Order: sequence, then C-alpha cells, then structure tokens
Amino acid sequence: MDKNKETLQTWNKVADLYRDKFMSLDIYDKTYDMVCDAVQARGAKILEIGCGPGNITKYLLSKRPDFEILGIDFAPRMIELASLANPEAKFAVLDARNLQEIQDQFAGIVCGFCLPFLTHEELRKFIKDCSVLLIQNGLLYLSFVEGDPANSGFKSGNNGDRVYFNYHTLETVETLLAENQFAGLKLFHVNFKRSETEHEIHTILIARKS
Repeated sequence: MDKNKETLQTWNKVADLYRDKFMSLDIYDKTYDMVCDAVQARGAKILEIGCGPGNITKYLLSKRPDFEILGIDFAPRMIELASLANPEAKFAVLDARNLQEIQDQFAGIVCGFCLPFLTHEELRKFIKDCSVLLIQNGLLYLSFVEGDPANSGFKSGNNGDRVYFNYHTLETVETLLAENQFAGLKLFHVNFKRSETEHEIHTILIARKS
C-alpha cells in the first residue's frame, strides 16, 4: 500500500484516541500565545494546516474569539471531530500537499506537526505555498521533530497501526523559509513525554513573511 494512503487510514482510525490525548495538552500553549499576540488585527483570517481534532483551533479561539479560522486536514474523521469541538470555525478535508487549491489569503498560518508527513520536496512546495497564502507580514507557525532524513520511515503505535514519519533538519527548514521571504525567526524547543521512559524534543519555528 502507498505510504500516504496507509498514513491516512491510520489517522482516521486513531482520530478519537488522538483527540482524547491532545485536546487538553498544554505544553505548547505559550507558543500559541505568541500567535495570538503577534496577529493583532481583529477578525484576522487564520489557516490551520493539519488541524487534527481541533485542539489548536480550540485554544486559539479561547484566547482570540475574533479569529476567523479555517482548519484543514487530510483525514475526514479528524475534520468531523474538529467541527464538533469548534462549531464557530470552518473546516475542510484537504491534503497539505494541495494548498494551491485554497483561494484566499491569511494573516497567519499555524501548522502543528504536519511537516513530519511531508517529504523534502513536498516540504519545499509547502513552504512556497504558505508564502503565497500569507498577506504581507503574515505569521507562519511550524512545529516538527528534527532528525536525519535518512532515518525517515514507518512508525508503529501500540495497536500496530503505522504512519510514515519524515525527519527534517532545522537547517533545511530555516533555509527553505529564507528562500521564500520569511524572516524574524523565533525558535523554541519543547520536551514532549511520549511515555514513562521516552521523551522527544519538539522544535517550533515562528516567522513572518517579509
């Protein structure tokens, strides 16, 4: 089976479990607060890419109910859950590889851990597409797991379901951002406790389109 199709099937299957685990997770809240503070215009349009069950959208709207948020995800069950959790926002099933289908511009784009599901070439197109979708001085929020791309491959959960996980280096992401007129980078590292014995460092970048 194609790795993207298998990954999609897994996300559909585990969507409810993912919601239960991450809806109230607060370790990234300070970085989301920066988005809320940096996008000052009232009623600003925000695009959330890879919105999952709507946990980030829910937090953003708790701080900035004036935001006009469109959330997209390639897993239909994730979109169902996001819509239930955030009836005041808009959601659509759309793959992050097809951002060119969006006919609008935004003051901010938030992408929480979608990058691990993009290859290097897909990441290159993704960042270029984000630049097109953002207004001047628009904000881009990215989170991912740094690593050697050679270590990319399938990861399995406790139930045996697999997703294909791509690693990217910080240097690669920063270079692609610079090539697409993004500047003013803010860098954060968050320690994520995957299990009682396993921790993972999550990298967060926030930049503006110059």
